[in-house]
Amino acid sequence: MALAKGKKAPDFTLPSTSDFKFHLKDYAGKPLILFFYPKDFTPGCTKEACEFRDQFAEFRNLEVPVFGISRDDIATHEKFKKAHKLPFDLLADTNGKVCQLFDALIPILKIPKRVTYLLDENHIIVGVFEGMFENTAHVDAMLKALKKSS
Repeated sequence: MALAKGKKAPDFTLPSTSDFKFHLKDYAGKPLILFFYPKDFTPGCTKEACEFRDQFAEFRNLEVPVFGISRDDIATHEKFKKAHKLPFDLLADTNGKVCQLFDALIPILKIPKRVTYLLDENHIIVGVFEGMFENTAHVDAMLKALKKSS
């Protein structure tokens, strides 16, 4: 079960594909989207990432940055990002600790669940969508949540 709406998102730091350490608190005062996904280059994850890419202009117009998170390392993320021309950063949670903080880790398998969070400017969770096989529905759910909150 994903973290509930109304809960403050846990702070974290992870390496990103832009050669900087992503730190959630650096985005204070800004809403953002965090989407957790199982693995780069798998069919479902590729479809989801490409849907975020294809709808990226809408998120940019709303001034809402998008970040993808999985347990893949930065080198794999960079290849995935380049191969699919992803306009957003991917964050490497190689030990799974951030996935665990966000209740986005399948317990025994230790792979990330497919769960997406919309955080408001105070990093309160205002939108959440969880569904392992609803790849593109995550994007639609976030756009609807953003339009509802504006």
